Amino acid sequence: MTTRTPGNGEVLRVDNLRLYFPIHRGLLHRHVGDVKAVDGVSFAIRHGETLGLVGESGCGKTTVGRTITRVYDPTAGEIRYHFDQGEEVNVAELQGRQLKRLRREVRMIFQDPHSSLNPRMTLRDIVGEPLRTNRMARGRALDERVAMLLERVGLRPEYMRRYPHAFSGGERQRVGIARALATEPRLVIADEAVSALDVSVRAQIINLLEDLQTELGLTYLFISHDLSVIEHICNRVIVMYLGRIVEVAETERIFATPQMPYTEALLSAVPKPDPRLRGSTTRIVLQGEVPDPANPPGGCPFHTRCRYVQERCRIETPPLREVAPGHFAACHFSEQLELRGVAAERAIA
Repeated sequence: MTTRTPGNGEVLRVDNLRLYFPIHRGLLHRHVGDVKAVDGVSFAIRHGETLGLVGESGCGKTTVGRTITRVYDPTAGEIRYHFDQGEEVNVAELQGRQLKRLRREVRMIFQDPHSSLNPRMTLRDIVGEPLRTNRMARGRALDERVAMLLERVGLRPEYMRRYPHAFSGGERQRVGIARALATEPRLVIADEAVSALDVSVRAQIINLLEDLQTELGLTYLFISHDLSVIEHICNRVIVMYLGRIVEVAETERIFATPQMPYTEALLSAVPKPDPRLRGSTTRIVLQGEVPDPANPPGGCPFHTRCRYVQERCRIETPPLREVAPGHFAACHFSEQLELRGVAAERAIA
């Protein structure tokens, strides 16, 4: 397996990405509207970094990941991917061999290690399937490659003849990671890769992902709702709400000085490992439900739940703007608000 040296160039750039799911009703199946799952998202992923994508369930973060791999076809926008040889392509336009080539370099690790593995296939078949599909190995060479991949993720090579039911959740997720690494990818999209695991197992998988990144020069898009995991593993963080990006910054900065009330509310729910700090601050409980993405509110999409809301918020949609060096937020009053982070609280100990 090839080891790459991390660099500073972009692996992927997403520009104004939109994904709308049409709503059809009636006997004539008429198009009456759209669910705006992703609505004008733009960001870039640099080679060798781990970019976190966070937000509540239904905010569109998983949809972004699946659109990048073309599980979904985007409604509008561009996804520019840079191949290792320097060639740049628009993922939205790829077909046939070019799309297959992309999926060799961009792989996914899925959330549920139980449902993402076929119970009727052995580990040899599961991990070896991408190798056979891409004609990278067969026969004895495939067995050797699968054995090496299993060993790399901390499983014994002789396990390749066993079925998924013989393994724990953490071991199954290691199988999923081995499958993702089979084609020597450059970009790995981890979609809630540790959320279904016990806390102790979760730490082991995170450490494994970090070790693999260092060893292989991987780039991660890490999708999660768990900010404590994001804080540990990510270099930068993107916060999404109702299909839009509402804040972007380096991890330390966004945890210490959030510039968007929604981010402040998310950070207030991060558990405090030090018992002396528990109960020292009040969790911010957002009132109401997330608005319907088929009928989003006017103005700021968060204004219906924001405790700092003003009349301007209900009328004017705030742009995603740079409110501090390298820190972007979609809030009219970022400079006036004194929002609470978590880094200062943890420093008390």
